[in-house]
Amino acid sequence: MSTTILSLSPPFSVCNKLNPLLFYTRRRTVSLSSRYPRSRFNRFATSIRLLTVAAASENNGVFTSPEIAKTFDFAAEERIYNWWESQGYFKPNFDRGGDPFVISMPPPNVTGSLHMGHAMFVTLEDIMVRYNRMRGRPTLWLPGTDHAGIATQLVVERMLASEGIKRVEMGRDEFTKKVWQWKEKYGGTITNQIKRLGASCDWSREHFTLDEQLSQAVVEAFVRLHEKGLIYQGSYMVNWSPTLQTAVSDLEVEYSEESGHLYHIKYRVAGGSRNDWLTVATTRPETLFGDVALAVNPQDDRYSKYIGQMAIVPQTFGRHVPIISDKHVDKEFGTGVLKISPGHDHNDYLLARKLGLPILNVMNKDGTLNEVAGLYSGLDRFEARKKLWAELEETGLAVKKEPHTLRVPRSQRGGEIIEPLVSKQWFVSMEPLAEKALQAVEKGELKIIPERFEKIYNHWLSNIKDWCISRQLWWGHRIPVWYIVGKDKEEDYIVARNADEALGKAHKKYGKDVEIYQDPDVLDTWFSSALWPFSTLGWPDLSTEDFNKFYPTTMLETGHDILFFWVARMVMMGIEFTGKVPFSYIYLHGLIRDSQGRKMSKTLGNVIDPLDTIKEFGTDALRFTVALGTAGQDLNLSNERLTSNKAFTNKLWNAGKFVLQNLPKENDISAWENILSYKFDTEDSVLNLPLPERWVISKLHLLIESVCASYDKFFFGEVGRETYDFFWADFADWYIEASKGRLYNSGNDGNSVAFMAQAVLLYTFENILKVLHPFMPFVTEELWQALPNRKHALIVTPWPETQLPRCTSSIKKFENLQTLVRAIRNTRAEYSVEPAKRISVSVVASNEVIEYIAEEKEVLALLSRLDLQNLRFLNSSPGNADQSVHLVAGEGLEAYLPLADMVDISAEVQRLSKRLVKMQKEYDGMLAKLNSPKFVEKAPEEVVRAVQEKATEAEEKITLTKNRLEFLNSNVLVSK
Repeated sequence: MSTTILSLSPPFSVCNKLNPLLFYTRRRTVSLSSRYPRSRFNRFATSIRLLTVAAASENNGVFTSPEIAKTFDFAAEERIYNWWESQGYFKPNFDRGGDPFVISMPPPNVTGSLHMGHAMFVTLEDIMVRYNRMRGRPTLWLPGTDHAGIATQLVVERMLASEGIKRVEMGRDEFTKKVWQWKEKYGGTITNQIKRLGASCDWSREHFTLDEQLSQAVVEAFVRLHEKGLIYQGSYMVNWSPTLQTAVSDLEVEYSEESGHLYHIKYRVAGGSRNDWLTVATTRPETLFGDVALAVNPQDDRYSKYIGQMAIVPQTFGRHVPIISDKHVDKEFGTGVLKISPGHDHNDYLLARKLGLPILNVMNKDGTLNEVAGLYSGLDRFEARKKLWAELEETGLAVKKEPHTLRVPRSQRGGEIIEPLVSKQWFVSMEPLAEKALQAVEKGELKIIPERFEKIYNHWLSNIKDWCISRQLWWGHRIPVWYIVGKDKEEDYIVARNADEALGKAHKKYGKDVEIYQDPDVLDTWFSSALWPFSTLGWPDLSTEDFNKFYPTTMLETGHDILFFWVARMVMMGIEFTGKVPFSYIYLHGLIRDSQGRKMSKTLGNVIDPLDTIKEFGTDALRFTVALGTAGQDLNLSNERLTSNKAFTNKLWNAGKFVLQNLPKENDISAWENILSYKFDTEDSVLNLPLPERWVISKLHLLIESVCASYDKFFFGEVGRETYDFFWADFADWYIEASKGRLYNSGNDGNSVAFMAQAVLLYTFENILKVLHPFMPFVTEELWQALPNRKHALIVTPWPETQLPRCTSSIKKFENLQTLVRAIRNTRAEYSVEPAKRISVSVVASNEVIEYIAEEKEVLALLSRLDLQNLRFLNSSPGNADQSVHLVAGEGLEAYLPLADMVDISAEVQRLSKRLVKMQKEYDGMLAKLNSPKFVEKAPEEVVRAVQEKATEAEEKITLTKNRLEFLNSNVLVSK
């Protein structure tokens, strides 16, 4: 309830309609002193003041009414958010029953800082959560953060390096302590930033992937997979980070197009003449020390004679490798000769395994060459490349070096070039797990949105490779494997849930004197993330309340770029460990790009910071903007869109101000009884309303029906666009304007018409707030709290009912009225009629149309600025038709506007004549340019095109002006 002093200013003129952000500000008042005796009035006034104070103290400074504040203050967002959380609204509520709606938040890296990708997933997930909460479903959005093994270790190592400290000098335990200290100090940054976006998560259930309970789940998962024979250790090709000295996942490798060279090198044929040699083209000559064969196409006549012979690898003191044939070698690519270095190329590795070739590794873990490289041993891989090429040139084995665009794999974390390397690692055998995940989609147990990603999901799972899950780091989940001192690591190891269990197993197998030590590696961060939907609910303890209430979850929402690396793995692990698909739906959003459609990057300087955006435009505008995209498609973000949606926020605020200022005081019991007596949930209650009210209520009910269907189909962009259009184009631009006639000029019906209009305004506006709340939670809650008689916070207010009555014929009728108003307004603008001037009009239509238009003549006059006394309704053209502007508003609906009533005809003729002379002069100048060969031939093409377009436009304007003058002159003659 507000105590704002009321404005008694006169109504705005229609010219204020030109500014969509302005609304009439007079508040309807009821004289209390005339209704009550003086003593009763004083007591009543006192009670008003007391109730006002009570309401203010109840709000406790959290909310501000539009009657007080000119615009919505973005600073209020944090206050509102804290109030929601303090009231427990983010926790699941089972009071209204229903199936739970559960989302597990994709855990952002603990090192993370808010970016637009976070803004996208937080907005979309919060929309789903708020919608289902208002629908009455117990709703759980479970948040948390990821320990981000590589990223976090790298951050702390850099921090220590700035202090002159190296990780290896500290030892594992001390370093891990430092990382935990860093996490406690800085780890909450991303969480607080996510809150700033309005995320209504249940923070009391927040998890961290290294929490004790989640760590137990990780160990349990490893042990169970190993017991089933699905985890094994072996030496295979991995992505190796020489600086971090760890394997990294495919997701953590980014490929970039970079300028490099293609090196052409001679390989002599053993036992051949000086002219018997093959030229190999390679981008990485330093890997030739790891060559195990040369391959050519058996159909390549240039080399077929050498198949079966041996080639000499340059700079290796005569090491021989076989020349083999393979039909997959492309004769047209490069020289047609393929060097096979299986220790340093993914494709060569697969080919070598297929053909049974040996695998030769020439590189150390730090990116230097090893003893296999002979004299080049100890050199950095790039230094070795330079030295090798120089020496190849000296020996005549270098053919040429040419510029070449390379696709370079770089570490997402450190930026260094990743090295394909064969390394001993732990792997998960994926095929048995993938089969069940494929069946889940095939059987309809899991639905992917948009559907087109099902093909990608199926293709990846059908061609899945075993998953390298070990990382050579210190920060993360230690692999639960122990080795026996003095025994072969590959043959003698123990998998256990903890060190005591491992020691017990070792004693039982090897005797009491045995010593054990744990594998130094940690698990891939994605391994713990794959358990996220059920480990966060208590698994492996199947008796926990949360697991039984909330698993399986409902929705997994994330970016389409991690469909394989995270989403598919969660599906596989969920089925494997719980026997159930972990969620029913996968909703995949696209990337947010800049206004030109480019990926945001620091290099391009086009990164948009969400926190800066919030400061300038508000959280609601940012959320509404990113939510208007389509599932799976990238969204181009621009300041123009954000500015437009900030204006939308202001429009809502001003609409709220108008509604509030035209409602009675909350303590005016009699007035409120009248307003609240209006119900709109039956057919009769809608049909008995006047046309504008029937129209807006019918449109509202259709909107509710439509957006509910779109919400349930996850078409959030459609919800936003439909609601935006209804609020702005229907409610604000038309009904609010039409209602002013009810509120300020009630006529003989007195307060009853005003009460009806107030009831419709309030009902429509509060339902708009409900529908928009999931998108724009802050401004809608602020406005909701300002409305009188609120029983609940908007965040937990029941969603509007569906299948409410509507009158489609009334929609068509009001659209006819709108068309007529637009036609009159356009004509007024065309003839530059003064905004305050009221003009005459004759409306010509059938009796049926006249009946419903005439019933709303006050609305027609108000919206079109007509002289109500000279507004006539006829079945045929008026007598002064030839001196009027004739408008055809629609089939069977016309209007005649007397010209003399709008303008001084003689003055208008003079004005247009002068304008015509000027326009003709400009047009002639453009024609002269275009007819000049010198201009057309020498001027840039775009300049010539621009002049041609201007000339065409000028010609059209001249024709229109001549027609107008002809019409005006004919009226001058008639009047004479």
